[in-house]
Order: sequence, then C-alpha cells, then structure tokens
Amino acid sequence: MQHLLSLKDYSKSQVEQILALAKDLKANPDKYSDALKGKSVITLFEKPSLRTRVTLDIGINRLGGHAVYLDSQNGAMGSRESVQDFAANLSRWAHAIVARVYDHQTLVEMSEYAKVPVINSLCNLYHPCQALADFMTIAEHHDDLSKVHLAYVGDGNNVTNSLLLLGAILGATVTSVCPRGRNVDAQVLKEAEALAALSGGKVQVADSLEGLTDIDVLYTDTWVSMGDDTPLEQVIEVFMPYQINQAMLDSTGATQVLHCQPAHREMEITSEVMDGPASIILDQAENRMHVQNAVLLTLINRDMH
Repeated sequence: MQHLLSLKDYSKSQVEQILALAKDLKANPDKYSDALKGKSVITLFEKPSLRTRVTLDIGINRLGGHAVYLDSQNGAMGSRESVQDFAANLSRWAHAIVARVYDHQTLVEMSEYAKVPVINSLCNLYHPCQALADFMTIAEHHDDLSKVHLAYVGDGNNVTNSLLLLGAILGATVTSVCPRGRNVDAQVLKEAEALAALSGGKVQVADSLEGLTDIDVLYTDTWVSMGDDTPLEQVIEVFMPYQINQAMLDSTGATQVLHCQPAHREMEITSEVMDGPASIILDQAENRMHVQNAVLLTLINRDMH
C-alpha cells in the first residue's frame, strides 16, 4: 500500500483504517498539528481545480507540512521532461507526490519511478480521494455501511468508477444509473463485482430509473466533464430525465444527497435539493481535506518506517 492510484488494491481493513483516521483528524485537529512537520508534499495539477487544490494546500498546512503547488504550464507531463525523470527528481526532495492528471497511465509510470508515495487526486479513470470522502460523509449518517444503498445517477465517469470499487470493498450496495452508452467502464464494473463478492456487497448498473427504490443516498456529478465539447442541448436532451430533484428524492426514498461539485444548478441537480435538508454536499467537500490528510499520513508514515 505504498501508492494510491485507484482503490482496488486496498483491503476493507486498510480503507476502514484510513476512514477512522480521517474521522479523528476532523474531530481532534490539534492532535495532528505537527504530524507532517518537516515534510513537503508536491501537489501537481494538469487540470484546473478548486476543492482538490485548496483542501490539499490547507490540509497539509494544518498538519505542519509544506505543500508545493506545480501547475502544468509546460503542457502535459512527459513533454518537456520524461515522467520517469520527473518522478525520480521529485522523490529526492519531497515526501509524497499528489497528482491530478489527464491520463491514468501517467500515474502508473510515475509510481514505477517514484521513491515516495504517489496519490491520485483525479485522472480519467478514477477519483479515489473523492470516493473516500464520499463514504466518510455517508458514514457520518449511517453506522453500518454494509446496509447502505447508494445510487449514482447521471454520467458514468471516474467518480462513478471509484464509488463502485469502494462501495464493493466496504460491502455496501451501489447502483449506477446512466443513459445507455454512458455507463461506467466495463472492466471497472467487473473488478467491482469481484470485490463485492468478497465483501458481501452488491454493485449493479442500469439505464432506467424505474424500480429505483429504498435508496439511502443519491449521488450525481456534472453531465459534461472537463474538456468535453458536446453541445449543451444534446447533453440536456439525454440527461434531463436523470436530474436529481425533489420528485426523485420522494420516489426513491433517499434521505441524503451528494454531489462532488462543481455543480451546474438546475441541470444535474436542482437548487431546491442542493440547498435543502437532504444535502450533505458541503460536508462532503470539507471531508476531502480530512480524507486526503489521512491518506498522506498513512502512506508517508509507512514510507518512513
């Protein structure tokens, strides 16, 4: 468990340890104010970011560490300098590399040559820190995650992939409901099904909202991912039936709503729901910081031993 590239190599107990540490970091921040004293963490961004960048910078600072922000002003990784050299050099100075990249392969290559932990803060296939924050937030309302039914509705993407994998590891039930042709990666679904078989969890995909009942938590994300130039009217036509609104809450029975943001209000979610009593979206955004700090402490401390 030296790196965090997806979540599929993590055991249930490893994930539970990270979530327990995140919970303690949130409840007792003073206890950890020197936990990363003298440590530096590279936060590398090929893509724009609000929550990830701010939660990493402030989070690392809260632990007494130093965050070094690198944007990709030189173009994608590997063009000015090979990923191999990049990773090898950074490993000589920093104690961890957190990277938000376009292509998962960049992270794989980086982890091969880095001598310090590499943490995926988003790529085209996975968003593991987001999924950890999501399940931390759900756990604040549900004592037993194995009894939780989470339904993701909208566009199958890196977030959906990670929710299926993590839900499967934790033994939850996760249903992904996306328009035909827009569901999750078939390979990821297969991996999630195998993990669910081990934990007693359940993962399923559908393209219809019919029969979506007894849901605890509803989750959505933007319909148009960064860099996608599909005309908006086409997007609305395909996805509008999947909008999270009060009617969907009523019909599914969901008591909590999540959205990893940025949100396009009145598109994938209505303001009524986003600002309403079921929304735990800002808790979810805050918990990104606590979970990322827990991941950093877990991996850096393991690396130091």
